[in-house]
Amino acid sequence: MSTCPSCGAGVVADDEFCEACGRALNQESRPVPASEPPRIEPVGRTEPTEPTEPIEPPTAATIVPTPGVCSCGGAFDTDGWCDQCGQRAPNERDHLVVVISPRLGAVCDKGRHHPRNEDAVALAEAGCRCMLVVCDGVSSTTDSDVAAVAAANAARDVLATALPAASESPAARVEYYSDLMEKASTAANAEAIVAARQVGGENAASCTFAAAVVDRELVVAGWVGDSRVYWLGDDQTAVQLSIDDSWVTEQVDNGMSRTQAEADPMAHSITRWLGADATDPTARCGSLAATGAGWVLVCSDGLWNYCSGASDLADLIAKYESRDPTELAGHLVDWANEQGGHDNITVALARVERDDLPGLTSPPAVTQTHAAGPQTRSS
Repeated sequence: MSTCPSCGAGVVADDEFCEACGRALNQESRPVPASEPPRIEPVGRTEPTEPTEPIEPPTAATIVPTPGVCSCGGAFDTDGWCDQCGQRAPNERDHLVVVISPRLGAVCDKGRHHPRNEDAVALAEAGCRCMLVVCDGVSSTTDSDVAAVAAANAARDVLATALPAASESPAARVEYYSDLMEKASTAANAEAIVAARQVGGENAASCTFAAAVVDRELVVAGWVGDSRVYWLGDDQTAVQLSIDDSWVTEQVDNGMSRTQAEADPMAHSITRWLGADATDPTARCGSLAATGAGWVLVCSDGLWNYCSGASDLADLIAKYESRDPTELAGHLVDWANEQGGHDNITVALARVERDDLPGLTSPPAVTQTHAAGPQTRSS
């Protein structure tokens, strides 16, 4: 038995179409063996980018598996169908719960209306550092889920296997991790292109990119597109570190009111993305030095479509009174589904405690770089 390269559903060698998503299974888009599904969390290796002392190996993720029992009580057979009611077994990627440690976790869900999950998340922990990557496949392109998974894994590998910053200088640390973030986005773009070519497709599969490296008090964010990175402090200090590469951002920069821009049919068009036709896939970066405990949140627009403002997200998180990142991510995903769940939803969280901080007392200072591209693409 094999799996569909688009949705991961079970298919057999003679199938011409996937019964779950309808994808043609031709010679150029043959299913991958079931024993070799798209990678979700294993950590690979890249060459270190700055010499310093060796780091601890990145912590491997635990992915909570899909239940093997149907809601009717029947069992799913080897072909992926319930032996009592005939319902298709849920795809592992329909709802991913990623557990790294008590301070790092994520939930990735397909939402209530999309036929498949085109979001991807990849996490790693190494010593005092946490790495979070979220990629949102662009639905208007073929096989965007494949591109998103490949991009997220590639970026995570670069961030997780690089050595920590050698200098304790704040400016040097920001420069080092910003440079590393740019390398991660470049690697993500390259892997997205390779993965899309392997499965074929009518147009270039593409995705957004948002990532964060958390090293003690320092948070360095990188982004391409409109997936976001936030700092949400327990003291209600709330900052969006990323700036959307979107049509809305361009119009607001040119003087249009945000309300008017977000009501326009072009509101969900992005101006930068990863993929074969991307003209500017290098991440823009922003950084923040936290002065108190709180959360680093990396998410797709499936969450922030319903709660965009950083202060609003901080208020939402405070309602759940949870210090477990995976549990809290699950609450936020459930909340987004309750608001309608019109898009795939990914929430990745890293917890920063006061013990992680070097005793800084000044307010968090955010540094951002941003430049919007001339193209647009409907996300």
